[in-house]
Amino acid sequence: MDIALSLLVLTAAALIIGAILLLRRGGRRRQALLMLGLAAVMIVNIVIWTLPTPDGRTLSAEAGKPG
Repeated sequence: MDIALSLLVLTAAALIIGAILLLRRGGRRRQALLMLGLAAVMIVNIVIWTLPTPDGRTLSAEAGKPG
C-alpha cells in the first residue's frame, strides 16, 4: 500500500508541474485544467487513505493487515 500512495504523490506532483508548464506556454488550457483537476482528485484520495480516524487508525494501515 505504501508503494501505491507514493506513486499517487509522485503522479500528482508531475501532473501539477505539467499543467503549470502548459499554462505558461499559453496552449491547451483545457488540458492543463483537466490535469489540475485530476491532481486534486488524487490528493483527496491520498488524504482519505492517510487521515487518521478518531481511534488513531488509518485506512492504509488497516489495508496492510493480514486477513
